[in-house]
Amino acid sequence: MGKAFFVTGIDTSTGKSCATGYLAREFSAKGYSVITQKFIQTGNSGISEDIEVHRKIMGTELLPEDLDGTTCPVTLSYPASPHLASQIDGVRIDLGKIRNATSVLQEKYDITLIEGAGGIMTPITCDYTTLDYIRDQKFPVYIVTSPKLGSINHTLLTLEACRHEKIEILGVIYNKFNVENNVICADTERYLKNYLNKHFDKSVWMKIDRIEIEKKF
Repeated sequence: MGKAFFVTGIDTSTGKSCATGYLAREFSAKGYSVITQKFIQTGNSGISEDIEVHRKIMGTELLPEDLDGTTCPVTLSYPASPHLASQIDGVRIDLGKIRNATSVLQEKYDITLIEGAGGIMTPITCDYTTLDYIRDQKFPVYIVTSPKLGSINHTLLTLEACRHEKIEILGVIYNKFNVENNVICADTERYLKNYLNKHFDKSVWMKIDRIEIEKKF
């Protein structure tokens, strides 16, 4: 079985799709067989638009696993968090289906990168969050953050939630798309690096990589 890593964010619209595609491309360049998965897609019908972003960054066409739905086992039409979108669509989110789809990908690929929906506390059902799912599946995570105002607060909350649940953090991806304020951008980067260095022990800090994505694909 290959490894599975979860790509989560501090909020919605932080650039998880671009970061997931970027990570996939980097792992592929190192000789690994890699595939990405969107575990729940909302506000969409047909092929996942986030999977399409992944493939564009990876430089590949849609894969057979994209066409048969394995890389996006749950698609909901309403653009909202999964718990609400599923209620509006009148369907039940089948977590077993998601787990099975990931297992199928792990059997074929060295690395499966699973992109979440929204931030780490986004509810999947009324009483089960993305954090619960990551913890229960024992997935290590990449955390995508950004330089927009408010990111320091959201990033620290995400880091502490992971630490509380003993979730391994593989990297903090500082996504510099659409920088609106260079002063805030530079300060956010400096603050987060100092925070990680101060509040996470040495072994965890060595596992945290800041990956800057400087261009929009």
